[in-house]
Amino acid sequence: MKKSKWKMAAAGSVAAAVLVTGIVNAQLPNRAHAASWQTKNVILFVGDGMGLAARNAIRLATVGENGKLAMDDMPYVGLIHTNSTTPVTDSAASATAYASGVKTYNGAVGVDANKKNVKTIMEYAKEAGKSTGVVTTSQVTDATGAAFGAHVEDRSKQSDIALQMITQSKIDVILGGGEDYWYPAGNPGKFKDEPSEDPSEKSKGTQGNLISKANELGYSYVSNEADLKKADGTKLLGLFANEEMFQQKPEGQGDIYNPVVSLPTMTQKALETLSKNEQGFFLMVEEEGTDEFGHQNNGEKLIKSGQELDKSVSIAKEFARTHPDTLVLVLADHETGGLSIEEVNDKDESGDGMSKEDGPFSIAGSDQKFVIDWTTNEHTAIDIPVTAMGKNAELFSGIYDNTEVFGKLMQTLGLIK
Repeated sequence: MKKSKWKMAAAGSVAAAVLVTGIVNAQLPNRAHAASWQTKNVILFVGDGMGLAARNAIRLATVGENGKLAMDDMPYVGLIHTNSTTPVTDSAASATAYASGVKTYNGAVGVDANKKNVKTIMEYAKEAGKSTGVVTTSQVTDATGAAFGAHVEDRSKQSDIALQMITQSKIDVILGGGEDYWYPAGNPGKFKDEPSEDPSEKSKGTQGNLISKANELGYSYVSNEADLKKADGTKLLGLFANEEMFQQKPEGQGDIYNPVVSLPTMTQKALETLSKNEQGFFLMVEEEGTDEFGHQNNGEKLIKSGQELDKSVSIAKEFARTHPDTLVLVLADHETGGLSIEEVNDKDESGDGMSKEDGPFSIAGSDQKFVIDWTTNEHTAIDIPVTAMGKNAELFSGIYDNTEVFGKLMQTLGLIK
């Protein structure tokens, strides 16, 4: 396959997406009919750093040129502008835009550009009687999850974020990594300090023993898959790693993606727990590997983590089929790596070291291959795709700013006053 064909195919895909988004411009009915139109449950997937090219790389490696990922096999498509108060956002500012509808500076969590607290969609949902949940392969207190349940001027204050999540926003289900921020220095918790795979990991909490605090507040705490599956009740805290649930490094340099509890397993448990609330729920599920391995220009592990995200989306879609008042969204906070998909061509190598081409990767169901090339190990400012299905999913078609996601979520949940 010639490179020109790859470029034409990519251009055609974008044009098709824009055409689809322009077809639908539906409006919700009058709020007087709220009982019939409003969404009961929202499941929001964030493939951190997962731009359009990353989704295509995951698709080609998983289901081939003619197949569809679960995250792509949805009836509504949109494109989202990602900038913060600067052209290139970080995860904290982007998640704050999604969660609270404001532009803010990079590093800000749940505060606006003037460092004033802004109410989150989960806090609104909680007031409406719904349950809330954060699931991630990152630290549960890292930027994306934090922006839905905390307010700090600096995303690095992860122990402050943990305390707020259980005492203020009172998120019902919290599953992921980051145990180090829940225990003070010297108390290793369930995961030993300075493990061989990364000796820099060790307990560093600044708010005392927050696991004990969570237990006092009624949370069941688990640290392994067996206990997670057995856990009952409606308030659940699960921490399954010191930091992220993987090791983000360049290929062959200690890179590991093998979470002790998989993202699909955590997603399934979160849905089982949150759906006990007859008033509904709001769940945010994040795959962090698609971002961190993008930063490392590690195509193989990016694809692997993206495949786990897609399995989790399949679980959510099945839930939505049996709960038709559920909305499922898949988006990203930004693109990472300036990733491009290219033909296998030894004469076309645009980088060296960490940024050299990755691959070749096999295209599923064929004898063809592709390579991934990179332009940066940081974030970029390109628009990212969103796909949607379920109750009021049509609202998310079109081309719009990241802050508008919050307004659309408030509208579909019937929370706009």
